[in-house]
Amino acid sequence: MTDGPYQPDSIHLESSLGYFLTKARNVLVDRTDRAVAHLGLTTQQIGVILLLASGRATTPFELSRVMSYDSGSMTRMLDRLEKKELIARSRSEADRRVVKLELTPQGRHAASQLPAIGAAVLNEQLRGFSDADLAALMDLLSRFIANGIDGGNGACGCGTNVASNEEDPGKSVSGHMG
Repeated sequence: MTDGPYQPDSIHLESSLGYFLTKARNVLVDRTDRAVAHLGLTTQQIGVILLLASGRATTPFELSRVMSYDSGSMTRMLDRLEKKELIARSRSEADRRVVKLELTPQGRHAASQLPAIGAAVLNEQLRGFSDADLAALMDLLSRFIANGIDGGNGACGCGTNVASNEEDPGKSVSGHMG
């Protein structure tokens, strides 16, 4: 028998926590995609823009590591952002094997608008929530996440594989506006 609130013989998709977490994420991604569409961005791409703008990452490798993307997914995303003239790639002078990334003026303009867009999206999604509700939700989700990070025993051996699928953001488990 399984310890915890869910039992194998009584668990159902529509009443499982996983269903609600996925549905909540998909609703947030959809709302965010609509909010950033005028910038030529998707929810998946805004993480790259924000990380470059903040200086937390400057290479494809650093972005892949921070965002938990495989190198192929990251390359495809960077290709799209470069085609949209939001980022520029250049070779490092110190080591020609290293590709350096930077925002173009259009990319910097987009990055400057993202905090206001993110706040508006989250505030709309949290309509009707009190400050205490938000604090409780964040505390509960933090604890839920920590159970997966600290070794979480994985009874079925099903660890979380954070992968990006920019073509179908609903299949990805990494979000960037919240």
